[in-house]
Amino acid sequence: MKEHQYKATVEWTGNLGSGTDHYNSYERSHLISVKDKVIIQGSSDPAFRGNPSKHNPEELLLASLSSCHMLWYLHLCSVNNIVVEEYIDHATGKMIEEESGKGFFKEVTLSPAIRVQRPEMIDKAIALHKKANEYCFIANSVNFPVLHQPHVRSEV
Repeated sequence: MKEHQYKATVEWTGNLGSGTDHYNSYERSHLISVKDKVIIQGSSDPAFRGNPSKHNPEELLLASLSSCHMLWYLHLCSVNNIVVEEYIDHATGKMIEEESGKGFFKEVTLSPAIRVQRPEMIDKAIALHKKANEYCFIANSVNFPVLHQPHVRSEV
């Protein structure tokens, strides 16, 4: 087994002068940084007093699941002689917020639209989504279902 280490820094930038003395007195703005990479501006979801122009943790979780799946999928297609020419995923997630304020993701659905080189590649291209899900590090780390609704086509 191999162990991989990751580092990220999250810095709160939303102190408006009085810290968190009241729920309404501070911004949820923060910076997400990883050494030698572009800084991501974050906030909470607007439903939780966040800035709608900044990424929120829920969106970043969706993006992580989607990109991890895509990278495994492209790898598996490559080693199985499936030539992918286009891939775009419009991921969606359902989160439940309890009356107490606690919340959790109920499920995420990945809906990739994929173009492969030849029509005879389509069936195998669809089947490889299951295997990509089995290998995706992020999908293996969450406690809710990650569903797939792929649409695979060929221009030929």
